[in-house]
Amino acid sequence: MSAALPPIRRVVTGDGPDGKSRVIEDAPAKSIKTVSERPGYRAVNVWRTTEFPCLVTAEDSVGQHKGILPPKGGTILRIIDFPPEPKDPAELKRRLDATFGGIYADAAHDKTYKRHPGMHTTDTVDYCVVLSGRAQLELDSGRLVEVQAGDCVVQNGTRHRWHNPAEEPCVMAVALIGRTRG
Repeated sequence: MSAALPPIRRVVTGDGPDGKSRVIEDAPAKSIKTVSERPGYRAVNVWRTTEFPCLVTAEDSVGQHKGILPPKGGTILRIIDFPPEPKDPAELKRRLDATFGGIYADAAHDKTYKRHPGMHTTDTVDYCVVLSGRAQLELDSGRLVEVQAGDCVVQNGTRHRWHNPAEEPCVMAVALIGRTRG
């Protein structure tokens, strides 16, 4: 199913030798993560920085990225396709355990959370923008927040999960920014 998802176009700019801005890349993003046990789920890592403040002339390193978290002191921009979730709770748990046990093994995934097997924590500030479809954000307080295309969420390192109760996929852009607890 993920092969049928449209590519994410990545346009990267930079300065040329003459000091004028130019396009240095205009091509489909290549750092794509899927989970065979979760058809239709795709995470496209678009760009990452390895330090903050970031060096604008740094080499592209997004292809070496592993896991959900940005590099320590860095950032990552990711486009995520969330497929509709299966109605069978055991199947949902199997798919989410495969996701968090595979491509997102570095997330603090709470397998014991009773309401939803996707509950997790990342020590990041996440800027989330729903590009299409709709989803629900659940916090461990039990609060459910419905979001749809055009809505933005600032996720401040709290335990949460994303749920797609709709019949169509939800596409979300997420910028994860490494942080420290103060």
